[in-house]
Amino acid sequence: MANHKSSLKRIRANAAKRLRNRYQAKTTRTFIKRLRAAEDKKTGLELLPKVVSMLDRLAKKNVIHKNKAANNKSKLTKFVNGLK
Repeated sequence: MANHKSSLKRIRANAAKRLRNRYQAKTTRTFIKRLRAAEDKKTGLELLPKVVSMLDRLAKKNVIHKNKAANNKSKLTKFVNGLK
């Protein structure tokens, strides 16, 4: 266990950030699944901007890699454009 006051604070802060990151990443994954389950273009076009925004936010905060965000955005956009 850490002995310094600052080390204890870092442990607390890191735990809080980890929970927040996990929550945001899980929420994004859920929305990606909802988007992939969309069967009509209207629903897809409604969800796409929200999902893209979430991915950008995760990449900006280094929760996911920026290239992973770019790949996901590209694939999801292609998917939505292919819907009828």
